[in-house]
Amino acid sequence: MAKEMTNDSSQNRLDYGIILSVMLLALIGLGAIYMATVHDGSTSPVRAVIMQVMWYVIGGVGIFIVLQFDAEQLWRLAPILYGIGIFLLLAVLVLYDRQVAASTGAKSWFRLGPITFQPSEVMKPAYILMLGRVVTQHNTKFKHTTHNDWVLIGRMLLWTLPVAALMMLQNDFGTTLVFLAIFVGVILVSGITWKILVPIAGVGAAIGGMAILLVTQTWGRTILAKIGFKAYQFARIDSWLNPSGATSGDSFQLWQSMKAIGSGQMTGKGFNHLEVVVPVQESDMIFSVIGEAFGFIGSAAVILLYFLLIYQMIRVIFDTKNEFYAYITSGVVMMIVFHVFENIGMNIGLLPLTGIPLPFISQGGSFLLANMLSVGMVLSMRYHHTSYMFSQEQESF
Repeated sequence: MAKEMTNDSSQNRLDYGIILSVMLLALIGLGAIYMATVHDGSTSPVRAVIMQVMWYVIGGVGIFIVLQFDAEQLWRLAPILYGIGIFLLLAVLVLYDRQVAASTGAKSWFRLGPITFQPSEVMKPAYILMLGRVVTQHNTKFKHTTHNDWVLIGRMLLWTLPVAALMMLQNDFGTTLVFLAIFVGVILVSGITWKILVPIAGVGAAIGGMAILLVTQTWGRTILAKIGFKAYQFARIDSWLNPSGATSGDSFQLWQSMKAIGSGQMTGKGFNHLEVVVPVQESDMIFSVIGEAFGFIGSAAVILLYFLLIYQMIRVIFDTKNEFYAYITSGVVMMIVFHVFENIGMNIGLLPLTGIPLPFISQGGSFLLANMLSVGMVLSMRYHHTSYMFSQEQESF
């Protein structure tokens, strides 16, 4: 009987639903990158696809390595990985790729020969682990009172502010928003009372509304410029508020993306039948490729795939019933949700352009690796939880 349980357990230790969702998104991504580079003409389509496949292989190896670590080992590794991430974020401020910085304004990339690498992507899973450890440690020692909840928020901010400050020094506002989204996601499931969360949400909404008001007024822009807003950031907001206002200038990228998606109509123009030119289509604007080639039906299918992936990740929380795992999964889910919402939103004109790529689909090695490692952490939860339960059942026999 114990032998039969061993066979069943070995089959159930991996979450094949998550793996299948990622594989399907990968196939869609490879097809979209091929189409984008064929019509872009600046890069060899075959080379672009091979490079993306290579990063998928590296990410797969990363997942296999992460699967070897259980909750206790991840707990111990969290501060070490966080420290390595901070070191890399500091190093890139000195050793950043001058060529990328000149074209994008962001000092956030290393260059290793022909390969560029963004250390902030490595920081994402490390930051998620660290927040999970901080919240678990606090909730184990203290009950939820208003005072203790404020203490928890303060502790989380202590680990968040260095990351946010370094990201702002790199002039990478989009990635800063990703870390903020992770922070919010973990806070929402940390058990902090709504008496604190509701006022904080209200203040956040008020700040957002005030920022939009300021950016639409000349005097407001003067204030924002003094506190660090750049000309390109104002241009992105202008193109978002009025995408048809300067279609040959600052609004060109957004307008072309909206035109491409709209031209796909219900069923799309078909694979490799792109007609609308969209800048950076293989990365930030990859959803415009899907919209034009496969139409509303294809775009909806991609969104459904993300929904299924997120649903399966959330299900892991309820199956494992481990507090540390719950915070890790919440951070990973929020990171993916924010990327998907922001990328698709900016492609269709719902949100301003921020340079946020689409998970598992957009071209980009370090970004893909970070997503794969994050998925690996969620898979590790299922893997070791099932193994632990099985070992307990064997002992009972």
